[in-house]
Amino acid sequence: MNPEELKKLEKEVKKNKRLANEQASVLHDLIEDRLPDAYGEIMGIAQATYDACKAWDEANQKLIAAQAAA
Repeated sequence: MNPEELKKLEKEVKKNKRLANEQASVLHDLIEDRLPDAYGEIMGIAQATYDACKAWDEANQKLIAAQAAA
């Protein structure tokens, strides 16, 4: 893998980590500020948080593998 491709993967990992952190913040705000009234939102926000963290993990695993192969 060339250096440009590694930089692209690193950028993707950073972007996905930022998105996961933003989604975790939404979940945190729900828990801290809006429960129990907004309990109906738990499943949707939790799923979105899970999906964002999974996307980060998948991108991170690709980066780790690419770095090990380089």
